[in-house]
Order: sequence, then C-alpha cells, then structure tokens
Amino acid sequence: MIYQCLRGASLCDIEAAGMSGYFTLHDRSVFPCDPNGVPFTASYIQSTGDPITDILEDLAAEQKARTTYEHLMTLTDNPDIIEPLRFLRQREVNHYQRFGECLQILQEMIPNNNVRYKNQFAECSFT
Repeated sequence: MIYQCLRGASLCDIEAAGMSGYFTLHDRSVFPCDPNGVPFTASYIQSTGDPITDILEDLAAEQKARTTYEHLMTLTDNPDIIEPLRFLRQREVNHYQRFGECLQILQEMIPNNNVRYKNQFAECSFT
C-alpha cells in the first residue's frame, strides 16, 4: 500500500505528506518498518516453550493487528486502501478464531494447564 500511495507522487507531494525522510532512505520502495520508521526485527516474535502461553501470545498479536487495520481504515476514505485493509482485518479475525480453537484443544489435552509433564527438560537437572 505504501508503494501504491507513493506511485506517481511528485517530490512536492511526498514532502507535503511528511514522507521526505522515508523517500530519502528508500525512494518509493517498500521498507518493512513501523510508523515511526523503526525497522522490523524478528525480536517481535515470541516463543516460551509453553504452548498455552504461546497461543495466548498469538491471540493477542492477532487482536493487535486487527486493531491496527481498523485504525488505518479510519485514516482514509480511499476505497483502494480500505478494501485491502478490510480483507487483512478479516484475516486477523479468522486467525484469532483458529488460535482460539487451538487453545481449547490444548486446554483439553493438558490437565490443569500444567505443561511441565510435556516439557522434555522437566526431568533434567541443570545444576
């Protein structure tokens, strides 16, 4: 969408939109970063080894993404931007529902949400 919005924009348009810093570093190309220009890093990906904790983290991530798409949709009235955002928002809802189903399965499989008996290191001594 960034490329779509910048395609055909003049340098004056880019400057007026406050994108001159982005243009200076990346021209009109796509660069994965947050709205403040902080580049994407894999450190955003969490994993604890506890399936319940990890699924709950996934559920939260899907809700955060859905909320972000909704916020972006309020910033424009351009249907060429809103339609893909609607699709992406619905995809997050679907992911949230599937992760919810996984959580239910895990909770049924693991008595009292205790994963220690499933942990391969539970019997090991680390001293």
